[in-house]
Amino acid sequence: MSGYDPLASVGGAAAAPRPEPRIRLAAPITGQEEVDAVAEVLASGILTNGPRTRDFEQRMAERHDAAHAVAMANGTVALAAMYLAAGIGPGDEVIVPSLTFISTATSVLHVGATPVFADVEEDTYLLDVDDVARRITSRTKAIVPVHYAGQPADMDRLVDLGAEAGARVFEDAAQAHGARFRGRGAGSWGDAGMFSFTPTKNITTGEGAVVTTNDDELAHRMRLLRNHGMSAQYVHDVLGYNWRLSELQSAMGCCQMDRLDDILTAKRANAAHLSARLAEDPAIGLPVAAPDREHPYMLFTIRLEPERRARVAAALDDARIEWRTYFPPAHLQPVFESERADLPVTDHLATRILSLPVHTRLSTAELDLVADTVLAS
Repeated sequence: MSGYDPLASVGGAAAAPRPEPRIRLAAPITGQEEVDAVAEVLASGILTNGPRTRDFEQRMAERHDAAHAVAMANGTVALAAMYLAAGIGPGDEVIVPSLTFISTATSVLHVGATPVFADVEEDTYLLDVDDVARRITSRTKAIVPVHYAGQPADMDRLVDLGAEAGARVFEDAAQAHGARFRGRGAGSWGDAGMFSFTPTKNITTGEGAVVTTNDDELAHRMRLLRNHGMSAQYVHDVLGYNWRLSELQSAMGCCQMDRLDDILTAKRANAAHLSARLAEDPAIGLPVAAPDREHPYMLFTIRLEPERRARVAAALDDARIEWRTYFPPAHLQPVFESERADLPVTDHLATRILSLPVHTRLSTAELDLVADTVLAS
């Protein structure tokens, strides 16, 4: 997921510019701590491959119950690094949901493999394990659940399914900082997990990503891939890339980790308040939090009948409240126009979902304005 997108619209087509919002969909929490941390890096003269990156990696690994964390330039290349480190490439298939940001699928193309789209559950928007099972073939080398809105997918069943099929399981945990499934951190269940830090996320470094893993060899290969394949200075063991995260971003990430618990507490409280208000109308489909998962509410997505969604979207625009469709399905994008995916639940949701502001800077009065606007439309 990236920052604010002026093309986001109902149905995913390009839209006319909206009024400048007075209530943003997301609002990163940053302060003097981040300013001071970045200034310290600048004064140190070490701007890449330094101690802040190692510190950030260690903190992400510990928080998500993983042995390793590998910082990367962004989430898209982090996904590609996971596939390349696992030896996935031309002739291989990777099963992904379509209800996701496009890079979950395009990163598969970047390594020469083929994305195979699977459907999602109607209430949680998470990968439907039974549908994944139907799409496995002898060419399936990986399954990539997306933790939609940060809520982990059913990792127990997916890991078992991957083991039966001889396929890796890679978690697209881009939205799942601090999330847990059955008491264990997101990003520690599969072979590896990718966390993104773009400005709409619960914590941000502007751009950037971290891959967590308990696989020593995968971690080693990803570290080679991100730094030109170098095992020692000017010794290039494999074809690598420049996929490093800077020390400036890592310093900011460490500060953001200090804020994570407070951010999660505030977002869960805001989500509970908004859910309670919108529950006044039973025709509104509210976010569903599974009882065995700790939901970070990176997104707050509701479901409405298509005609009403259009009315609500227009009313939110009039009230200058930002909203988005998270996400226009990947399998309907022009880049995948040759694909013929049968995804009835995804197609159904695409005409009904709408995401509302739930960020930590919102006051109770602003949350009530969002709820009142939706309920009145």
